[in-house]
Amino acid sequence: MATPISISLLNVFLLLFSLEKGYAVEENEATKSYLHVVKVNSLLPTTACNHSSSKVSNSLSLEVVHRHGPCIGIVNQEKGAEAPSNMEILLRDQYRVDSIHARLSSRGMFPEKQATLPVQSGASIGAGDYVVTVGLGTPKQEFTLIFDTGSDITWTQCEPCVNSCYKQKEPRLDPSKSTSYKNISCSSALCKLVASGRRQSCSSSTCRYKVQYGDGSYSIGFFAAETLTLSSSNVFENFLFGCGQQNDGLFGQAAGLLGLGRSKLALPSQTAKEYKKLFAYCLPASSSSKGYLSLGGEVSKSVKFTPLSADFDSTPFYGLDITGLSVGGRKLSIDESAFSAGTVIDSGTVITRLPSTAYSELSSAFQNLMTAYPSTSGYSIFDTCYDFSKYDTVRIPKVGVTFKGGVEMDIDVSGILYPVNGLKRVCLAFAGNDDISVFGNVQQRTYQVVYDGAKGRVGFAPGGCS
Repeated sequence: MATPISISLLNVFLLLFSLEKGYAVEENEATKSYLHVVKVNSLLPTTACNHSSSKVSNSLSLEVVHRHGPCIGIVNQEKGAEAPSNMEILLRDQYRVDSIHARLSSRGMFPEKQATLPVQSGASIGAGDYVVTVGLGTPKQEFTLIFDTGSDITWTQCEPCVNSCYKQKEPRLDPSKSTSYKNISCSSALCKLVASGRRQSCSSSTCRYKVQYGDGSYSIGFFAAETLTLSSSNVFENFLFGCGQQNDGLFGQAAGLLGLGRSKLALPSQTAKEYKKLFAYCLPASSSSKGYLSLGGEVSKSVKFTPLSADFDSTPFYGLDITGLSVGGRKLSIDESAFSAGTVIDSGTVITRLPSTAYSELSSAFQNLMTAYPSTSGYSIFDTCYDFSKYDTVRIPKVGVTFKGGVEMDIDVSGILYPVNGLKRVCLAFAGNDDISVFGNVQQRTYQVVYDGAKGRVGFAPGGCS
C-alpha cells in the first residue's frame, strides 16, 4: 500500500499534468492542502496603500510600513527618493548576507571568505526594508526609523551634522533644543558598549560610535542618552543611542535605525524592565499594506516556539535550527546535517538563503511540480524562474520549513515567488549559500514572528497581520 506522502505527490503530478493538457480541474480540500491557487496579478506590487492595519492586543504596537512602498507617503514622492530596481535590491541583499557571514567569521564560527563591500554615495542601507515611527527628545520629535533584528545600536541623524548627512523625511534631531539630551562621557563605563574591539573612540571627552552595514553604508557620531517615546504611556528616559554627525548612503529618507538585536545596547535589553525582552512583528504580504511591531504583552496560544541556537549566543544575531523542508506537501530527503551551520533569522535580509545541498533539493522538487508553466532564464541570485504573462491564474506547490522542536511553517504564497520583471519572469524566492542559512523577510510575510529573549526562543503564528 502506498504511503500518504506518495499519494499526495501522485495527486500533485496528476493535477499538474491535467493543467498542462488543458483539462478541467476540480478544486477540493486535498488539492488546497498542498497547492496555492494564485491570481497572477496579485503577485505584482500596487501603487495604492491599503490603509487598514492590525495590532496585537495587550501590548504596545507601532505601525510598520515598507520604506519603498506607497504606505510611507511623501517619502517616495520627493525627487531623488525613487525605489531601487530589483537588481539593486538583490545585489544589496547579497552584500548583507556576506556581511553576516563576515561578522560570524570574525567570531571564529566560519572560515573567512573574500567579500567586497562597496562604500558609495547613493548606496541603500543594508539594514532592512521596514520602518516604524518613534519619538526622541524633549519636547518629543517623531522620526521614521528602519527596524533591524541584526543591529544593536539605535541612531538618528543630528544637527549640526558637522560632516555629511543625507536627505530624510523629518527635520533632524537638534540636541540643543532638547532638554533631555546628554552626551556620554568617554570615561563612562557605558562608552565600552560601543567600543570597536577593545578601543574606545572619543572626541575630546565625548564618546563616539561608528556602525557600518553590509553594503558599506555607515553612521558615525556621538554616543548619547535621550528620552525615547513609543507612546504617550511608554516613555523611556536615558535611552542610549547614536547621534549621527557623518552618515553616508541613501536610506530611503528614513531618519536612522532602530536596533532590535541581542546586545545590552539594543532596544529589547534597554526596555527589558517594561517588556521583558519580548517583541513581535508581522510583515505584510506586499509593500502596499501595513504590518506592526509590538513590544511586551501576552503571547497567543497559536504561537509555536523553537529555541534559540546556543551557537549564536555570543553574536548580535538570533540563531535558529532548521531541520527540514517540504514542497507540495512532501518532506524532502535532506539530512539534518545539511543545516548544521545554523540559521540566522533576520528582518533585514530580503531573500532566504539555504545551504547549497538543501537549496538544490528544494529547487528540483519545485521545478518538478511546475512543469505546466514555461520556465525562463534566471535573474541575479535566482535560478528557478517562470513566465506567467499568458496566465490569469497559476497553481504553485506549497513550501514548508520545519524548525527544531517540530515547529512547521508553511510559507505564505507571497513568500514563495518573487516577480523581477513583471509576470514575464517570476522566480522561486530562495537562493543557495555556502554554509549558514538566513531566514529572510520575504519568507516571514503575514506571520506573527515573536522574539522572546528572556526565554531564549522565537515563535511563529500564521495570519499574524489579519
